[in-house]
Amino acid sequence: MRQIVCTAAAVIAGLCAAAAQPVQQQIPGAPRMTTASPEVLKDLAPTGKIRFAINLGNIVLAQKDPATGAPKGVTVDLARELGRRLDRPIELVPFDAAGKSFEALKAGQVDVVFLAIEPVRANEIAFTAPYVLIEGVYMVPKDSPLKTVADVDRPGIRVGVNKASAYDLFLTRTLKHAELIRSDNGVELFVQQKLDAAGGVKQPLVAYAREHPEVRIMDGRFMEIQQAMGTAKGREAGARYLRAFVEEMKKSGFVAEGLKRSQQFDAAVAPPAGS
Repeated sequence: MRQIVCTAAAVIAGLCAAAAQPVQQQIPGAPRMTTASPEVLKDLAPTGKIRFAINLGNIVLAQKDPATGAPKGVTVDLARELGRRLDRPIELVPFDAAGKSFEALKAGQVDVVFLAIEPVRANEIAFTAPYVLIEGVYMVPKDSPLKTVADVDRPGIRVGVNKASAYDLFLTRTLKHAELIRSDNGVELFVQQKLDAAGGVKQPLVAYAREHPEVRIMDGRFMEIQQAMGTAKGREAGARYLRAFVEEMKKSGFVAEGLKRSQQFDAAVAPPAGS
């Protein structure tokens, strides 16, 4: 009997000691823990969730799932990973043009954007370093006399672009003689008004030209488009967190895998910041 009592006491003592130890395994259904500061959470999730602008107008960054209609792609992957790390629910707010994403951030309707770095936008957005590099190119009629990128910047040449896009902003600054014609769909405008060229992101223009033999993609690029994440100016803690996040996502191969999954093989992962 004495031995039984001692054994029982030892078992009880062991259970008490075990209960005093920190739980190492995550309990199913329990909230995840984040090491982000309250300032970061306030900047990136001011409403309790992180609202991401997803630009479906750039197929390199995001695409619509044909089965569900939901957004997918590298930006969606990054949004979900950021939400997981900050332990905050996310909301994906889709737009069909970059300019609309920019306006939504200015209006306080979203918290994080995926946009190309541009001086005009940098007045309102605290950008990270780029995570993806893509090219801005021209599409012209197949029999066009325009042969090089430099040929486009001539008097009388009309170029269709998506208004408020990165390439619209860039060409607005750099073209001296050609005229930009803007709309929500620069390619449609190019076709309808029989413009001399359409400027845009290489991948969707190449896809269009593949199905329309009456046009061709001009050799060379007129710009390198640096795609980055960003939040509103003044949210310094959130901006610093995003910059570190992007660098880790590039270094770990996360961005490369996201591009591969979405079959965006022509897009390049940007080098580390400062390199």
